[in-house]
Amino acid sequence: MTRARLPQLLAEARSGVLLFSVTPPKRSHPEERVKEIARLTLERLDGLDLDGLILYDIDDESDRNPQERPFPFLATLDPVRYYRERLGGWRLPVVIYRCVGKYPEDELRDWMRGADPETVLGVFVGASSGSKEVHTTLRRAQELHAEVCPEMPLGAVAIGERDGEHLRMLAKQERGVGFFVTQVIYHVNETKNLISDYFYECRARGVQPRTVIFTVSLCGSLRTLEFLRWLGVDVPRWLENSLRHADDTLAESYRQCLDIVRDLRDYCEHLGLPYGFNIESVSIRKAEIEATHRLAADVAELLREFRPSEMRGNS
Repeated sequence: MTRARLPQLLAEARSGVLLFSVTPPKRSHPEERVKEIARLTLERLDGLDLDGLILYDIDDESDRNPQERPFPFLATLDPVRYYRERLGGWRLPVVIYRCVGKYPEDELRDWMRGADPETVLGVFVGASSGSKEVHTTLRRAQELHAEVCPEMPLGAVAIGERDGEHLRMLAKQERGVGFFVTQVIYHVNETKNLISDYFYECRARGVQPRTVIFTVSLCGSLRTLEFLRWLGVDVPRWLENSLRHADDTLAESYRQCLDIVRDLRDYCEHLGLPYGFNIESVSIRKAEIEATHRLAADVAELLREFRPSEMRGNS
């Protein structure tokens, strides 16, 4: 049976979407190294039961957090260029993040005009702080999407720890956003509060909830834990203690991530909220990257029992 494509899954608000996230290589890498990273990326993703790939657009967020960054900021290749020039072997849809403040309106407009809405989706991200100078605001970028390419599926970021986030989600939804991708989740209760508020506010307004894709990331070292906290990820104290005192931090994180996936899957099924998962690694350590690919395979298995057979399986 033909596999449903990611734009269709999101348009119909079906549950069980599975994505995998990749950060493009550093700009400082020589061309041969970029080619090698792209080749390895495609090899590692081959065989995973995914619906699409996320390509992140990295911005310097030191204006948001004055504390020293655990890992230095290094500029990466533009995700649009990396996808076009180096990931030609990728046959599933790609979700391209755009930190819209970095780009003039004309550049965003040209990219959207040239995008194929059957294979390219977008997630617009606003400035990391109110003091940051921007070329294009998030709201203006959403207006451009409506003017230039409304048929391209558009997503937005959701952060469970922010007060009133469900109202922000609904406001973005009114401006054309058709799905949401969360920040990395370690605090399940905050996330369940968010999706409960969002679901019941949608019901009160008589609108269809859109798919919420939960981002899960392994933490294989205390340095990675520090970086997650610097990024603004809320890690409960009990979980931090478990990671700090574990004989194998990566194995403990792996177990906790699967528990998070099961908990959120079951809660969304109970509510009737369309959901999915995004698997990522914020570390460049080989062990964490390899474990992240195993995690994606395990999450695919956890989704199968709730997802009709025609919606899964490699095409």
